[in-house]
Amino acid sequence: MGKTICEKILSAHSTDRVEVGQIIQVNVDLVMGNDVSGSMGVGIFNQFNSSSVFDPDKVVMIADHFVPNKDIKSAEQVKVIRDFAKTYGLKHYYENEGIEHALLPLKGLVGPGQLIVGADSHSVTYGALGAMAIGVGATDLAAVMMTGWVWLKVPESIKITLSGNLRPWVTGKDVILYILKNIGVDTATYKALEFVGPGIENLTLESRFTMSNMTAETGAKTAIFPVDDAVSTFLDQVLDEEYQAYQGDEDGNYAEELNFNLDEIDLQVAFPSQPSNGRDINDATGVEIDQVVIGSCTNGWIEDLRLAAKVLKNNRVKENVRLIILPATRSIYRQALNEGLLEIFDDAGAVIGPPTCGPCLGGHMGILAKGERAIATTNRNFVGRMGHKESEVYLSGPAVAAASAVKGKIAHPEEVV
Repeated sequence: MGKTICEKILSAHSTDRVEVGQIIQVNVDLVMGNDVSGSMGVGIFNQFNSSSVFDPDKVVMIADHFVPNKDIKSAEQVKVIRDFAKTYGLKHYYENEGIEHALLPLKGLVGPGQLIVGADSHSVTYGALGAMAIGVGATDLAAVMMTGWVWLKVPESIKITLSGNLRPWVTGKDVILYILKNIGVDTATYKALEFVGPGIENLTLESRFTMSNMTAETGAKTAIFPVDDAVSTFLDQVLDEEYQAYQGDEDGNYAEELNFNLDEIDLQVAFPSQPSNGRDINDATGVEIDQVVIGSCTNGWIEDLRLAAKVLKNNRVKENVRLIILPATRSIYRQALNEGLLEIFDDAGAVIGPPTCGPCLGGHMGILAKGERAIATTNRNFVGRMGHKESEVYLSGPAVAAASAVKGKIAHPEEVV
């Protein structure tokens, strides 16, 4: 019996027998915390009076959820991880640099074959680069920072084969919303999703990051894409180290195999209050909205900003609608500036903010009042996710979000362009 990609990565990081359902001890290549999870993890870490972290080059702290600090509590949370980074000599501490799940890949800290632990559920994003990345809580974060290893149960794997080509305007956001609509939010609980097939070559790397990110909404433990030319080209620009890329075996032990044809996937909108509550765009238009958010670790990439600018150019945001645009990192912000995208956004009447998680988790910079509706390129639309529990959040890709800002209601981009 062959092995899946995740089984191969786990085998390379453990001396234990790797078999589905077994609990094994695995060494990690990188561990990451943010200003929320990291501050809690540091508190637990300090209870053990440890004199050091297992490797100061492999422990990463990123302040991104409530930065720039929105209040005293958030300032104190950031101070906790800032002081921790200084005390233990962490090589990688970032503040106001961007959102962790875009920043780590762009900083060259993520590569194929790695086992990465992040104290954030959307750490699965790094699977786009052929890494096995899992989300953990603050207690596990503290333990891994001390020891460099973690206990894991070997997950079952689901093979998802993609074929076909993307329709106009459609991106990875639409693909993953479509998949969520079809498989639901609990089909993949504690399983690994392995994407394969000829359709992958038609997905940009940004689309793959988005898809990996949102597999968290299926309950998956991790998700992973194979390493191809698009991944290799990206890694040549950011990664200095050699890496080991793994491919799943044809006779691997897959719990289930699913097939999706990209030709059949239209633009998607997820209605409240689950990311799996998706509808094709033709069944979603006309819902009036008060706010639009374009950004987050899901869709704050340069590709997303370019697509939004294509829709917004020579258009204006509808009166009484707020459009908030948050590039995912400072480098993406600078690139958007150099390409003239920020000027297009400003001319359209958008508010351009710094790279931060901000409104995605109801943190700051775009909170909804009672009864308000937003359409956002973020990854979750749970009750109260972006503000008042009686507000509503709809999820889409950047083209639909931008068109909706212009029309004042959920709209197809071809209604605007």
